[in-house]
Amino acid sequence: MNLDQKGIRKRSITVAYFFENIGSNHDIKLRRLNRVDEQKRRISERELHRPGLALAGFTNLFTYKRVQILGNTETRYLNHLDDAGRRKAFRNLVDFKIPCIILTSTNKLDPELLDMATSAGVPVFATRHSSTVAMYLITDYLEDQFSQHQQFHGSMVDVCGVGVLLTGKSGLGKSEIALDLIERGHGLVADDVVVIRRKGESQALNARRNDIIDHFMEIRGLGVVDVKANFGIRAIRDIKNVQVVVELLEWNRETDYERLGLDMKSTKIIGVDVPLVQLPIFPGKNIAVIIEVVALNFLLKHYSNYVAAEALTDRIRATIDKGREPDDEN
Repeated sequence: MNLDQKGIRKRSITVAYFFENIGSNHDIKLRRLNRVDEQKRRISERELHRPGLALAGFTNLFTYKRVQILGNTETRYLNHLDDAGRRKAFRNLVDFKIPCIILTSTNKLDPELLDMATSAGVPVFATRHSSTVAMYLITDYLEDQFSQHQQFHGSMVDVCGVGVLLTGKSGLGKSEIALDLIERGHGLVADDVVVIRRKGESQALNARRNDIIDHFMEIRGLGVVDVKANFGIRAIRDIKNVQVVVELLEWNRETDYERLGLDMKSTKIIGVDVPLVQLPIFPGKNIAVIIEVVALNFLLKHYSNYVAAEALTDRIRATIDKGREPDDEN
């Protein structure tokens, strides 16, 4: 795993990790056909490759760093060759340091070719899925693995179906506010550590929990709370898009806070602009209710393009203009 200058993590994964984990969240099962050291082979690209031209001998543009998919076309091409031609064609693959080979549609590899792959240290797997389905599922998994992602200190809550990321300085009560929202029937995605991913050029930001912290929360003065155990399965979410960021601020009498909401702020997360609401904190203020209204306002604007501040402004202007109209009796 590497880290760029902006702190965005970019990954490569071992073939061993790929084989062990792809079946957990994706509807695909791979069957291991040979035994090699899968830790020595790494996958660094999310795209897959069907090496038809490479098997035929044209390797000038062979994208060998990708997972190689052998479907009906590739295996039937190999099977129609004589023994010497089959070995020569397959050597065009295994002479390169390819991550692994996946046979689709329950296709089989000639035992001699499988031995060649084993000697070259190339892992070979098989799946019952067709090439189209297998490539879709594997690409989706690799997209998730190689997506840009960052960790944020805060709480992520599903409020009225809207993904709300709570941020702010430590000690302002983000976890307590999230707990209040959970008690009011909303769902916790993550607390303390929020992992946010962006797949490719998509504008969607997927937030999820840290696997170690899971759905536990630390509440000052109380200790650790298991949200799932205390509130049930309906109180948690595995993943949610970040749609609004609510930044909690310390109350300052000298600061001129937003009062109308005409000046809509935004913040950038992994290159994506996300609406930002800044809420000052002081004793007695019901932040949970305000965040619910933030979520409802987001839904209003998203589905009907309605902005309360603009509606009020238009009403005031209409009243002023009406008062300026000349009296009919004059």
